[in-house]
Amino acid sequence: MWDWMAQEGISLVMFEDTEGRRDASIRWLTGQPGDALLFLSVDRKSLLMPWDIILAKAYSRADFIIPYNEFDRMPRKAIRGAAEKLKIPFGSKIEIPPVTPYPVFLDYVGELSEFDIICRDKSAASYALDLRTIKDAEEIALIRKAASVTNVIIGLLEKNVRSGKIKTEADAAMFIELESRKRGCEGTSFETLAAGQDRSFGIHAFPSWTNAPFAGKGLSILDFGLRLGGYCSDVTLTFVREPDAQQEKMVNLVEKSAKLAVEMTVNGNETRALAAAVDSLFSKSKKRMPHGLGHGLGLDVHEYPFLRNRSDYGWKLEPGMVFTLEPGLYDPIHGGCRLENDILMTETGGEILTEAKIIWL
Repeated sequence: MWDWMAQEGISLVMFEDTEGRRDASIRWLTGQPGDALLFLSVDRKSLLMPWDIILAKAYSRADFIIPYNEFDRMPRKAIRGAAEKLKIPFGSKIEIPPVTPYPVFLDYVGELSEFDIICRDKSAASYALDLRTIKDAEEIALIRKAASVTNVIIGLLEKNVRSGKIKTEADAAMFIELESRKRGCEGTSFETLAAGQDRSFGIHAFPSWTNAPFAGKGLSILDFGLRLGGYCSDVTLTFVREPDAQQEKMVNLVEKSAKLAVEMTVNGNETRALAAAVDSLFSKSKKRMPHGLGHGLGLDVHEYPFLRNRSDYGWKLEPGMVFTLEPGLYDPIHGGCRLENDILMTETGGEILTEAKIIWL
């Protein structure tokens, strides 16, 4: 990051993790769980401004930690304070996050006229996302642990659905929440999507779960993930009970496409190629997947690389990448089927970390 700043001629960079403008890169860089501003100076100094100074001192690492309250919780005052603390000369380039609204950017420019305020897509924030694409050994260990707990809960879910203890979408969603926290997780990595046989037609059920019956006759989808040590898992199970011919065809196609995608997790393959292959397989049966094949996993449940059949997505698989493979098909009458597992790229190819599956009842 420091070398990139020097090459770009930027003296100070601000990262922002606030309500409405979340950025997990602050946690990646400092360990701070959230709700903070982070400033990096080109001379390799870091200054964290958290809402909760007690929490920050317990979890974070930075050269300086100053309560955001000292700047009236106003970002423009915070930038000026950071520039003074880190001795940034007048006229220097200061970069603010690319998600900053244009009217707010103009406020920065007007109130910080001594500096050259820049806001752009190809920013420190996007560069940090690129760096986060390849996980280090510590990150991989945390992701493995999150996947391991996820696998335990998958087994418990299947057992409790088969025994009749889980009867509704609410039963499934609340079971995941409780069991994950019992096992040391921070909670779920996103709101669990539990869609019984009458609601599985949607890619993402709305509402995310209700008290409707779950795992009855037909297809039911359960999409959930866990967060452990900041790092995420993300899996989808489909429960199948007494399917009709169309539903059985959908399930078989999804299982076949998942197998194909896994076989293509070879270092050097383009992520787009995997998505295109699955799209082609579905099209031969006159089916179409209405979403991408997968996405990266890390501190965010959706990060680089993305596995979509788009010409502007040019990632190639390489060791250290972690991502989902989640082919799915949906029908307004017959419901939906999706199978999602988490994959780690190693020196020898893709390793399946999770044990999601189609569960036939």
